Amino acid sequence: MFARRISIQRIDPSGQPHPCPIHQIDNFAMRNFTNDPVFDDTLPAADGLLEAGHRVPLDRLHFAMEDWFRRKGYLKADEHLEIKEITIQELAPAKP
Repeated sequence: MFARRISIQRIDPSGQPHPCPIHQIDNFAMRNFTNDPVFDDTLPAADGLLEAGHRVPLDRLHFAMEDWFRRKGYLKADEHLEIKEITIQELAPAKP
């Protein structure tokens, strides 16, 4: 639906990534629809995946989402989020 796909991963204390559950991403997106219009162009698509328009700045998304996840208890003190745009090459299946 949107032009960009963004990976949303919770990084545990050992450095291992875990896709954030879609219900957590959706909770953030729904709350921000009423608080910050820059995030109106977002759509939770799957665990660890958010679709977004070009006007959504990744640095603001990262700060706002990590703050929201901490306040909701989705992130522990020793965890953090990794938010990055997924490129077309990363979406393409590997060729044998």
